[in-house]
This record gives sequence, C-alpha cells and structure tokens, in this order.
Amino acid sequence: MESEEKKNPHKGGRPTKIDPAVHRYSISLTEEENARFLTLFETSGMHVMAHFITACVFQKGIKTVKIDKATIDYYMRLTSFYSQFRAVGVNYNQVVKILYQKFSEKKASAYLYKLEKQTIELVVLSKKIIQLTEEFELKHLKK
Repeated sequence: MESEEKKNPHKGGRPTKIDPAVHRYSISLTEEENARFLTLFETSGMHVMAHFITACVFQKGIKTVKIDKATIDYYMRLTSFYSQFRAVGVNYNQVVKILYQKFSEKKASAYLYKLEKQTIELVVLSKKIIQLTEEFELKHLKK
C-alpha cells in the first residue's frame, strides 16, 4: 500500500502527457506583421493559436476558409425560391384535379389552356434562374 503512494503521490488532477511540450520560443512582430498574422489565423479556422503556429513552422498545411456572405445569401434565397417553386407545383396539381371534379370537360379544358400559358412562362423563368445560377457559380465559386 505504501509503495503505491510513492509511485503516484498525486491522486487528483489531469493525467500527465506522454510527450509534454516543454520548449518555449518567443518572437516579436511589427504591427503590420501582427495584423497579417492575425488575419491568417482567423481565416485558418483553427481555434488554438499554438497549433496554428506549429502548422506554419512545420508546414503541415494551413487551411483557410473564406466565407462570402453574398454567396451564402444567394443560395439561401435560391433555396427559398425552390421551395416556393415546389409549392406552385403542388398547387398546380390540386387545381387540375379540382377543375376536372367541379367543371364540365369543356370548361375545364378552357381553364387548363390559360393555366398552360402561365406554366410556360414559369418554365422560361426557371430556365433563366438555372442559367443565372450557372453563371454565378462560374464567376464567383472556385472549385
């Protein structure tokens, strides 16, 4: 029992590391260098500055993430528009079904003709949206 106490005198606390980092280095940066360093650190997405510096020194590869608010906003609006477009499709199916249930064949066909013209306009609009999205991806999104 006494031999166990001598081997592990501390019973609480954090377990000791196998290979602790005990060597410390200090560097001095100018205001301009510090601003550039902080910008690189923020864009890297890392949370610990020491890990970022170690990655820089040993060139483990630094990942930088740039978030473009305009791109995010564009895709959010496009997603919202797509959900509205699907809702129009659901409503379209419901209208066709009700037309055939409530009206005669001749009257339903007349209303469907008008609905068909509006649908063609909607198809043209959706093609334009797809074209704009492809242009936006080519110009602004790097893959």
